[in-house]
Amino acid sequence: MRSDRGVRSVQLGVHDVMADQGSIVVKIGGSTLGEGDSTIDDVVELWSRGMRPVVVHGGGKTISEWVSRQGVRSQFVRGLRVTDSATLEVAVAVLTGLVNSNLVAEITRAGGPAVSVSGVSEGMFSAVIQDPELGYVGRIEKTNPLPVQVIVDSGRIPVVGPAALNLEATSLEDQILNINADTAAGHLARALKAESMVFQTDVEGVLDMRGRVIPQMTKRQCVDLINSGVAGGGMIPKLEACIESLGGTKSAHIIDGRVKGALVKCVEGEPIGTRIV
Repeated sequence: MRSDRGVRSVQLGVHDVMADQGSIVVKIGGSTLGEGDSTIDDVVELWSRGMRPVVVHGGGKTISEWVSRQGVRSQFVRGLRVTDSATLEVAVAVLTGLVNSNLVAEITRAGGPAVSVSGVSEGMFSAVIQDPELGYVGRIEKTNPLPVQVIVDSGRIPVVGPAALNLEATSLEDQILNINADTAAGHLARALKAESMVFQTDVEGVLDMRGRVIPQMTKRQCVDLINSGVAGGGMIPKLEACIESLGGTKSAHIIDGRVKGALVKCVEGEPIGTRIV
């Protein structure tokens, strides 16, 4: 169990944010949060150093568990969850409610002033149906970073639950779309012109056809890896998000979030995982 030092730290007041310090968008998922990992502590450590972490989270495992309770089997196409109306309700409730609130609580207890924010807040993400085959899954058309920027500028840590306003909504039932958390992180990092974007994953990094970690890649190499079929499943949206983020971000990283201190090491410039430039 984490200590109560977080409550004490927050009560001392929010420290001044260094004006010249860029944001660091950190995407985390359930697969990298558990006993022994240091993801939450690493985020708070970065904040305590005057850096500006922005957390975007997934929750695929939890969504699958809740959907399964309804007798529905989760299906995926090209690494993206097929989302019917029933799955959409669960996804929105889990991502913007249960998972988001738990992460905010964890970060707060660890010493960071975390603030919950949904992807639909002030139209942070606006989207259209990406592919009828995927159901209510959105393709992001517009990104408004203001809700996150305001939180960051106040010296706090935004925790973003991925969801999007449906630009083509016809009723109350379809006004919100499910969006992949990796995709959301990439668009947000670009819109914020973040210093860097880091994916905390459950693999060592991007692997080549022989299963070896690729230490550094270009956008072109990412595309080639996807087109060749070497990268598949959940790695595809991560690589695509890295490509998207580099429209405004200096570098993107895919690292093993199960390794203690991995996030801090990455930000400090240690050669860990895969760096994409």
